[in-house]
Amino acid sequence: MKKLILAAALVLGLAGFCFAQENSLLIDSFEVMISGGATGTVDFGAGNGSSVTVTGATDIIKDGSQSLKAVYNAVPGGYIWIARGEGLDAKSAQWLRNTQDIDWPKYQAIAFYLYGSDSKTSIAFDLKDNGSEIWRYVTVDNFKGWKQIVCPFSEFYARGDWQPDASDKNNQMDFPIKSYQFEPLPESKGTLYFDEVRLIAK
Repeated sequence: MKKLILAAALVLGLAGFCFAQENSLLIDSFEVMISGGATGTVDFGAGNGSSVTVTGATDIIKDGSQSLKAVYNAVPGGYIWIARGEGLDAKSAQWLRNTQDIDWPKYQAIAFYLYGSDSKTSIAFDLKDNGSEIWRYVTVDNFKGWKQIVCPFSEFYARGDWQPDASDKNNQMDFPIKSYQFEPLPESKGTLYFDEVRLIAK
């Protein structure tokens, strides 16, 4: 009887996993040589006293052969960005899928995996929409180990502290999304790991 229960649980667990995979679209996985600069694969940097170094990590991985590792120091008044997508200064920072080819109305959220250390660091996850307006969702590292952070599009808000000069500032999220970026917020210092960015279907 116990074997039957265990077998049923295994089947249900696999079914749930398969459904979760089918119900999402993998758009980024960091399975590239991680580099910065004009020809890099990640657009990253910092200012006003903050600092960040971004590399690939092979020791702490959610899936595949590596994750994205960020060693950072976010000071009051400073800022950090770690971005992937189109239209960035790093010309090789594109996702696995062209943003123009994604059927955006099918999806209700964007998600990423974060390796938590219970540091209590607040992490902003920003999207740049088709009108170059920046939208923000904030999560907190208040757990340990890998966790998928699901960010519903309806819970993003237009940043009021800063917008690009080219932004249309229409307070409406216009698809397709051009890029995303991670930003550990001040005051915090440590190491973060990210993996697998997905779109979650409706």
